[in-house]
Amino acid sequence: MKSPLMPFDDALAALLAHAAPVAGTEHVPTLEADGRVLAQAQRSTMNVPAADNTQMDGYAVRCADLSGATGEAVRLRVSQKILAGHPGSALEPGTAARIFTGAEIPDGADAVVMQEQAQADGEHVLIQHRPQPGEWIRRTGEDIREGGVILEAGTRLTPQATGLAASIGLARLPVRRRVRVACFHTGDELVMPGESLPPGAIYNSNRFFLGALLRRLGCEVTDLGIVPDSLEATRAALREAAAGHDLVLTSGGVSVGDADHVKPAVQAEGSLDLWQIAIKPGKPLAYGRVRRGRQDAADAAPSGAAASGTAASGAAAGPDLGEFAHFIGLPGNPVSSFVTLLLLVRPFVLRLAGARDIAPQAFPLRADFDWPRPDKRREFLRARVNSDGGLDLFPNQGSAVLTSTVWADGLVDNPAGRAIARGETVRFLPMAGLLG
Repeated sequence: MKSPLMPFDDALAALLAHAAPVAGTEHVPTLEADGRVLAQAQRSTMNVPAADNTQMDGYAVRCADLSGATGEAVRLRVSQKILAGHPGSALEPGTAARIFTGAEIPDGADAVVMQEQAQADGEHVLIQHRPQPGEWIRRTGEDIREGGVILEAGTRLTPQATGLAASIGLARLPVRRRVRVACFHTGDELVMPGESLPPGAIYNSNRFFLGALLRRLGCEVTDLGIVPDSLEATRAALREAAAGHDLVLTSGGVSVGDADHVKPAVQAEGSLDLWQIAIKPGKPLAYGRVRRGRQDAADAAPSGAAASGTAASGAAAGPDLGEFAHFIGLPGNPVSSFVTLLLLVRPFVLRLAGARDIAPQAFPLRADFDWPRPDKRREFLRARVNSDGGLDLFPNQGSAVLTSTVWADGLVDNPAGRAIARGETVRFLPMAGLLG
């Protein structure tokens, strides 16, 4: 009797339960920290702004000096000019200070009149607006207060986050080391683009999107290439991949056919759980652990990486990685491999990296299609947003139709057994939030 299929949420929870963040941190220049995961919370040692300053080009004034009748211009002498980075002197009563965006508000001034509401008149200015106290003034600490946390530990740093760190003078940031992933692909039918295509062979597309996504996630990737369909070759590749890496990731060979050697190879080199997940596409998935040999990581540069022409930086000497490397085996069908990579491997890798927020964003959108024959498994349908703000569906949802992943800009997360009628609201996962 077949075991029941594992619900997707249970599979994801089981994976994440194994994903303890990697040990080891380093300090990197803030200019180079984009995409890294912050190892420690960062507190500000200063107020931002450091002093009251103006949001506009205009005139710093005392509101009390502008008490004339509404609609009448008030003529004030311009007593000084204040540029950003050049503090002025205290504002004399009955005068205005010409001031430019970002410049400090002089003592005594309590508002700024923007230049569009004033008219220069030689050494004087005609103020044509009655400001309220505080108008167009950025207050000290309005953005950041001294001692406050500006970035939490576990933050995946974005360009704007590095800019925020720079705004309080942080030249370097403590980040977790990169997750080290070794990848290989099984199948005698696989050949690389540029090679001749014998009868029955296919080009290895999985190798390209798998490595590319891992690099987008900030991993150090060692590409061991294509491994022949034999138990001995698969076991040798696993041993090579486990040395110096946190995760071994494969595609293909996780079913139970005569040529599917990944399962017995992982069992021989460690331990394996082979899951049948109730999702479409992407039912077969394997998780396990591969024992590391006694070979030191510094001596374990994978020869396959050099042969494939890709960087073997994942095998460089580093912190103790423990006795086992994680193993995840993806299905071989390209769309199945792609979808499971996005939905299961991505959050697993982000958790290994120490990231705090790993769940993709989802949005309720209108289905501009009918889906009358749903599957008994939870479906992830390739779709894209149309010009009317609804969703169109790619006409062929087959697990080998890689075209659908390029055409689509997201996935419809459809519960098992749910038929969709045009006009209903569905849960949409944008591809932009899944690809990095």
